[in-house]
Amino acid sequence: MNARLTRRMAAAAAAATALATLSACGGGDDPAPSAAGAVSVAGVEIKKDQALHDALPDTIKKAGTVKVATDVPYPPFEMFVKEGAKELTGLDYDLGQALGGKLGVRFVFTPQKFDGIVPAIQAGKFDAAMSAITDNKERQQVVDFVDYSQSGSGIMVAHGNPDKIGTLDDLCGRKVAVQAATNQLSLLKSQQAVCNKAGKGQIDIQSFPKDSDAQLALRSGKVVAQVLTKPAAGWTAKKADSGKAFDLVNDPAAPGGYNASPNGIAVTKRLPELTGAIQKALQALIDDGTLTKIYNKYGVASIAVKEATKNAAVD
Repeated sequence: MNARLTRRMAAAAAAATALATLSACGGGDDPAPSAAGAVSVAGVEIKKDQALHDALPDTIKKAGTVKVATDVPYPPFEMFVKEGAKELTGLDYDLGQALGGKLGVRFVFTPQKFDGIVPAIQAGKFDAAMSAITDNKERQQVVDFVDYSQSGSGIMVAHGNPDKIGTLDDLCGRKVAVQAATNQLSLLKSQQAVCNKAGKGQIDIQSFPKDSDAQLALRSGKVVAQVLTKPAAGWTAKKADSGKAFDLVNDPAAPGGYNASPNGIAVTKRLPELTGAIQKALQALIDDGTLTKIYNKYGVASIAVKEATKNAAVD
């Protein structure tokens, strides 16, 4: 699954509605809450684990921060607390603060366009990224992943599903919106062969730089559907215009979404000790139940992992 981004216009309404019920906040370039003492996330008080802190690379311990890139907003993973604000909330943000609490450092999030995230890590601008990024072998060549969820792609349609979209096959011969440089774009491209074989015509893929632009195309009727991560599709369908803007398509053959795969925290290969420390901190949050509470807060407990793994993607 991929996710991430700066949403405006129509998407802002969905984000604003969703954020009204959320309380976690930090800030784009602004410092995240101090991790010097206990950190409270999803009703859980998280204290520094000295052994995990000691496992961090010296550069991170000295700085006291982990610089994290995120493509915001992409509900429920990353969002602004309100339109026009810099403060962030969302599953990835909350998880980052929980990991920071365990490690005794601050995870400072900065918005970054999704297709520029991995290059920015490679360039040394960021230590890591938390943006619902799909762990795959290609990306593993340049970053390491600590995998924290597993889910697939979903289909979102206009409320009432006027075009009666029920499966990926129903997208053949239709205009469909998707964000550029995402796993969902690859999914649609791979579907073209199926469409051709069925004689239904290829999907007219409408690629947008931001998820918000793709949503606007769906809202305005320029496309019949948008393909995005299933958790994001479900969250948006539930929250946008109080559930009256979009519907989530539930294909019985793919209950968790299409091509379900691991999603990971991308970490620079320059700091292997950071990857190891984050993996151990995530496992601690799994073991004490904190991870489940964070995911429950956003209604996506089904995508949580039971074991923190590194570079779990195998193909």
